[in-house]
Amino acid sequence: MKRLILALGGVLIVGLLFFAPTACYLSRGAWEEGKILARRKPIADIVASKRTDPLVRRKLAIVLAARHYAKDSIKLKTEESFTTYSQLDRDTLVLVLSAAYRDKLEAYTWWFPIVGRVPYKGFFDFDEAKKAAKSLYDDGYDVALRPSAAFSTLGWFNDPLTSTTLARDTLDLVNTVIHEVTHNTFYAPGQAVFNESFASFVGARGAAGFFRSRGQPDAAAHVDAEWEDDKVLGDFWTRLAASLDSAYAEHPDSKAARIEARDTVYARARRTLVSDIGPQLRTISPFYTQRVPLDNASLLARRVYAKDLDLFDQIYLREARNLRRTIGRIIALAKSDRKDPYAAIRRWLGLPPEVPVRSS
Repeated sequence: MKRLILALGGVLIVGLLFFAPTACYLSRGAWEEGKILARRKPIADIVASKRTDPLVRRKLAIVLAARHYAKDSIKLKTEESFTTYSQLDRDTLVLVLSAAYRDKLEAYTWWFPIVGRVPYKGFFDFDEAKKAAKSLYDDGYDVALRPSAAFSTLGWFNDPLTSTTLARDTLDLVNTVIHEVTHNTFYAPGQAVFNESFASFVGARGAAGFFRSRGQPDAAAHVDAEWEDDKVLGDFWTRLAASLDSAYAEHPDSKAARIEARDTVYARARRTLVSDIGPQLRTISPFYTQRVPLDNASLLARRVYAKDLDLFDQIYLREARNLRRTIGRIIALAKSDRKDPYAAIRRWLGLPPEVPVRSS
């Protein structure tokens, strides 16, 4: 689950750098991204150098191997992403801000050309991120502010691996690399939830396949167990979203009543999370279920990366667990219905239409 919260393509640098709504935001983003790009060094050279720390060498070699697997085995468009490495002078790449209305399950969104409307905004300036979060909170929104260790420019630049990403354990590192190059391969404008959830599926199944190809069944099994936990939690978040939507619908004329109803739903959800969901999780600490924030912003932020994950797995099973073919199938379906990729998937699987929840 930490992979879904901390890493991933939560910061769409294309929009952040070139189409930001304010000059200050634009200039800071451009400056920071410029520093990252200026520090790039070829990973192959670092791996070959005798002066490189052995642990760093091993992890960078894994990154190159993961890129090779993504490109050759599952046919992702790796471009030149993650062929270079940038050592940063801090342990957090960016802070990602999300917000949502308190009396309805609807995200606050930002719009950028090319990438479309997205339910998050990335900040290199942490003080500015905190100010923006406080402003939204004071305006009556739920707010979630979280660190991100990785990003994708959707193939526009040679995305370097950063030291913030390299700090992750090997399993998460491989997953993150494959997740991010999935965005190079396909990105549907204005469909952030589909894009990130699809990349979550490819990252998890791709990482497991990678470790199996290297004769590391225990590592692959752990990645698979993490994926199963992600699906359990993703299903829980979906059911929670539906419960909230129903609770809000019962009080159309009173904001105060809607907020009171939402607090009741979240209190019940916490009990369920601790007593029923926690015992099912194999790779996530029980403390997670006790401490994970429960509010609209946090819920919608998680759903960006975990919506209907089982639908992707159903296609995977129909395609005889051939990940390359599954990826091609999902992309073709998404292209067939650009306004609602999930609807295309459900039709292909012969499933009924989704009951609308105003979180996506």
